[in-house]
Amino acid sequence: MTRRGRPGIFAQTIVFAAATTAIGVTDDVNKGIIDRFRSLPMARSAVLTGRTFSDVVYNLGILIVLMATGFVVGWRVDTGIGSLLAGVGLLLLFAYAMAWLGVWLGLNVPTVEVGQQVAFTVLFPITFISNVFVPPQTLPSWLQLVAEWNPTSTLTAALRELWGNPNPAASTSLAAQEPALVTIGWVMVIIAIFAPLGVRRYRSMSR
Repeated sequence: MTRRGRPGIFAQTIVFAAATTAIGVTDDVNKGIIDRFRSLPMARSAVLTGRTFSDVVYNLGILIVLMATGFVVGWRVDTGIGSLLAGVGLLLLFAYAMAWLGVWLGLNVPTVEVGQQVAFTVLFPITFISNVFVPPQTLPSWLQLVAEWNPTSTLTAALRELWGNPNPAASTSLAAQEPALVTIGWVMVIIAIFAPLGVRRYRSMSR
């Protein structure tokens, strides 16, 4: 894997982590674990918040394995330890947002099998209509704007800048010029939407 390609693999892995959360939450619901937690005298958001934080820790372990593997095959960060840690921090922040998406999906599907299908159906377009595999300017014109503002694209571009192998900006848009800032914006939007929806669904569950 090239130095330029490795950030895209990291970003793609973190996006797909939402599927792991969704499947795990659905499994917990079907096994009755969620019902046991709901019967305890605790804040309704505590269970879901604990789940999302534990998934961030889980994803940190995955990133460590990916980075160690990448180091063995020649991947390097040319911009110093500070930029490396900043990139990891951005990945974990994004993982936290995607965990809330996974929680909401997991609470709204009946079985693990359906959760798997729904999660990957939602996530595949986010990862493949992006700059992970091809430059957005090579896509059909109607897809270029989608790919450029795609959160997977902005996360990948931010990591490439932080780790010393950026692509030339394809446009003068904010997403192309300030990908880290736009990625943080996406994180805030995703959490603002799916954290309340997840908590509301958790409170209203009757099964």
